[in-house]
Amino acid sequence: MAERRRKRDKNFLVQGSILAFAGVITKIIGAVYRIPLTNTVGTEGMGYYNVAFSIYTIALMLTSYSLPLAVSKLVSARVAIGQYRNAYKVFKCALMFAIVASGIVSLAIFFGAEFIANTLMSMDLSVYALRILAPCIFVVALLGVIRGFFQGNGSMMPTAFSQVIEQIVNAVASIVGAYLLLQTGKEIAKTRGDDSYGPAFAAAGGTVGTIMGAFVALLFVFVVFIAYYQLFRRKMRRDRSRKRESYRKIYRILLMTIAPVILSATVYNISDFLDTAIFNNIMAAQGVSKTEYASLMGIFGSQFNTLINVPLSVATALASSLIPSLVATVQTGSRKQVHNKIDTAIRFNMMIAIPCAVGLTILAKPLMDLLFYTEDNTTAALMLQLGAVSVVFFCPSTLTNSVLQGLDDMMTPVKNSSIALAVHVLSLLVMLVAFKWNIYAVVMSRTIFAATVYMLNSHALRERIGYVQERKRTFILPTIAAGIMGAVAVIVHLLFELFAGTRIATVFALLAAVPTYGIALVLLGGVTEDEIENMPKGALLLSICRKMHLFRDVYR
Repeated sequence: MAERRRKRDKNFLVQGSILAFAGVITKIIGAVYRIPLTNTVGTEGMGYYNVAFSIYTIALMLTSYSLPLAVSKLVSARVAIGQYRNAYKVFKCALMFAIVASGIVSLAIFFGAEFIANTLMSMDLSVYALRILAPCIFVVALLGVIRGFFQGNGSMMPTAFSQVIEQIVNAVASIVGAYLLLQTGKEIAKTRGDDSYGPAFAAAGGTVGTIMGAFVALLFVFVVFIAYYQLFRRKMRRDRSRKRESYRKIYRILLMTIAPVILSATVYNISDFLDTAIFNNIMAAQGVSKTEYASLMGIFGSQFNTLINVPLSVATALASSLIPSLVATVQTGSRKQVHNKIDTAIRFNMMIAIPCAVGLTILAKPLMDLLFYTEDNTTAALMLQLGAVSVVFFCPSTLTNSVLQGLDDMMTPVKNSSIALAVHVLSLLVMLVAFKWNIYAVVMSRTIFAATVYMLNSHALRERIGYVQERKRTFILPTIAAGIMGAVAVIVHLLFELFAGTRIATVFALLAAVPTYGIALVLLGGVTEDEIENMPKGALLLSICRKMHLFRDVYR
């Protein structure tokens, strides 16, 4: 039994790491293609691009974001007890829901794009990008259901591969689309006497890649599903469980699961939409030109968010893999096993989030200069320095949301996110109106939001299952190791900058930072031999650590 449990825990980390690795790869691709995209579209165009995406994100929350989590949760609960026929019924019901809900929302966004762009967002030329994104909502909803089905069966590979394929296609098509439509926009600008049409059409071209990437990813997972269905059909034939759930009952359960997840995801992620709407309208009221505040939002979305989202992708991946694993443990395990599962996920998360926050803070300007060839990255670098700490709160808040949902406590994340959102909006208004902190108010209010969610979720877990996160090895030791890493990175950067230039120095500083952090964490006792062995390629990592004599006897 202990060996089986150990294998399940290792599989959970492996599956989570597969998604995390894919997430990091997609974010790296995203960061790379954003460089030529930003250079083509310009900061004003990226402002229109990000406004359209803030609306698109809300639409996805209402139709798609909840589906992988809900489907994986319901499918894994039935697969864990051998109810394969009922699991497949969940998949079919979710597919029908996705078709209806996403179809309605796609049409509403397409035909209401002008009202949204003009009235709600005070950025009329974002209408072109918004209309191109509208059909993508339908495609992503179908994609989410199939990904959720695979995750519920404990396989993250189709999701991981499809994410990478989606991002590659997205990158190529976005750059090509932006360049082609920029030329069209410039021609229109000549006839209408408004130079903003060039960036606006370029932004619309940039969104072409989003829908093409999602469509290709959908084709990929559909082909994989067809192949996998033969295996799953054999499992359904061997299904000897007497319980047969009706479609009506499954629809009811699905809606009861999706609704709180939608509410939670919407409240948790609507801050981007509110930030954009509040910032644009207040800037306009304060007499700032549309071009200027569009450029600031472009920097925020294309440069700041691109780097911040890299470590956050790890949290999202772990959350996706944790749900089916946690549901199975709740079904068959003890409270102690549930605690161990949560502890492993959060500690693994923080081992990545804390050094990322430190690295983004100390290397903010060099990283911006390395990745983005704009005239002056000072504003973007200051945003990153102020907002890097948000990673330390966003990662565990994302994970604890999923933990509560995995424990069938669907409404607590909604309540906690709503409270945090109110605090977030209030702090944003104060910083914008009273202190006039401009775009930096948006950055800092995000940190306040994430910290509030995490504190409330931690309290909820303590009240519900008596779970209290271990602090020393989760927070303190990774912070000390990250501090050592930061000092080494700064020294390496200063030395190489003297004779190799800033960009080469940044690359060597990053190469020095990663092993420094890993070695420091092991020497401090932040990770044990058993924990390393349970990681992906754990045997190889453990062998390297032993050859370097990094472990003290007390940790063996």
